[in-house]
Amino acid sequence: MPFFATAGSKVFIGGALDDKSADYVAADFTSQAWVEIKGLTQIGTFGDTSNAITSDQIGENRTKTIKGTRNAGTIELVADINYADAGQLAAIAAEKSPADFAIKIQFNDAPATGSSPKPSTRMMIGKVMSAAEALDQANNAMKLNISIAINSNIVRTVASAS
Repeated sequence: MPFFATAGSKVFIGGALDDKSADYVAADFTSQAWVEIKGLTQIGTFGDTSNAITSDQIGENRTKTIKGTRNAGTIELVADINYADAGQLAAIAAEKSPADFAIKIQFNDAPATGSSPKPSTRMMIGKVMSAAEALDQANNAMKLNISIAINSNIVRTVASAS
């Protein structure tokens, strides 16, 4: 499939996970009890970006750049407020904790055929930095804005037919 829609994708929050110096792998997330954060209207962007380290080289009259540390960014989720949604409540509780939590984004790209089609996922750990309510104009739905600062590599799984 050359491309697919964001519609149908889901975001889940798991339990607290300790940070580690090595990259995470999919097996690190198998013990998680995932809770879907429902009512999402926006998932946002995420992914590694390298910090630039520069040196102004006098003899070459040129600024040289090398790559520094990588930052996977902050996921900015927006959801219609639902006081009974377990995922939204888990995100609000996680904001009060200093811990990193497991996060999973599940795409809507599972193959239409196969013995047990599975969609692609992105898994990581991050701190829930905010869970703020947004009440805009009269004809807008009240929103819950959840910011998750990613503190690990992003583990990618690819959709499969089995």
